[in-house]
Amino acid sequence: MLSAVIGFAHRGAKAYAPENTLEAFALALRLGASGLESDVWLTADGVPVLDHDGVLKGRLRSKSISAVARVDLPPHIPTLDEMLAATPPVPLSLDVKDPAAFSAIIEVHRRYREGAGHLLYLCHPELDLLRGQVHLAPHARLVHSTRIARMKDGPERHAAVLREAGIGVVNMPYPDWSGGLVALFKRFDVACFAWDCQHERQIAEVVRMGVDAVYSDWPDRLADVL
Repeated sequence: MLSAVIGFAHRGAKAYAPENTLEAFALALRLGASGLESDVWLTADGVPVLDHDGVLKGRLRSKSISAVARVDLPPHIPTLDEMLAATPPVPLSLDVKDPAAFSAIIEVHRRYREGAGHLLYLCHPELDLLRGQVHLAPHARLVHSTRIARMKDGPERHAAVLREAGIGVVNMPYPDWSGGLVALFKRFDVACFAWDCQHERQIAEVVRMGVDAVYSDWPDRLADVL
């Protein structure tokens, strides 16, 4: 388990600045976030970039980021390189939107954070896909983003499956967590992350439960509680 609760700023300081921009990431850290969260896509030329939807909306038609070269993207969409170059070595949680991006993320992260794989968390909702990425350790930690309702065999069996697969973190939204669930997953050495904690009372509640990381659009609220 982690030594201190991580306060991940969801898409940067999303509540105060345009999400997934260098401005939002810098502001999140100034407001006291201890970690950063973003979403990763690959461009047509294989560059990991940070954007939530992965779609460029145009006047006549939209384009997928995967169909556009990095040089042709609008300037507000940063590359992972640019984000790492502009920020200190803090915990980084990346929602891997494009399954082909795993290796590219590791390559970029090692270039800026060699030996800091313990600070990189790669999240995805598909358990089978994550199983295929366990070879990435120790360069990253894998996170299963899911819901309690999707654990068809129950949370205890799910915790056992994660441990057997070498996936060390489960990430669920705030309403799904309870103190009992946190204790259950930790019995299997699976860390517990809670997302969509927008109010101070929610942040404080999951921290009391014993979670290892909290995601919020409000980095100042994270800092106040943590």
